[in-house]
Amino acid sequence: MAMTMPSGAGENSDILVEINTTPLIDVMLVLLIMLILTIPIQTHAVKLDMPTPSNAAPTIPPLVVQIDVDASGVVAWNGLPLSDRGQLETHLTEAATSTPPTELHLRADAQAPYRSVAMVMASAQRLGVTRIGLVGNERFAK
Repeated sequence: MAMTMPSGAGENSDILVEINTTPLIDVMLVLLIMLILTIPIQTHAVKLDMPTPSNAAPTIPPLVVQIDVDASGVVAWNGLPLSDRGQLETHLTEAATSTPPTELHLRADAQAPYRSVAMVMASAQRLGVTRIGLVGNERFAK
């Protein structure tokens, strides 16, 4: 490294030492360039397994069944009241095995007992109905 010192024996003969920083900056720049070149470039890519297109026939729209639960807990299948759980499970078994697939739309009254709604959902799940939608929930949002 180079240092400069005052010359002469004047009145100000204090030693003044200055470090020349130019070579240090050059070395740091070379190290920085080497670091940049050796870091692998990361590619920001998301790997997706896209499905292959098929020439299958268009799917058949599902058969929609409306299940209503009123304030007293009575369950209705497409508007027809069901007398007991056995009737509901008979309808749900038919719906689970039907072609085209059945889609249940469950509409519960705001005052309907939770037990009745949970019974309908649990029976549908247990009997193999996979498409269940809750209709009218937007009225409960506040």
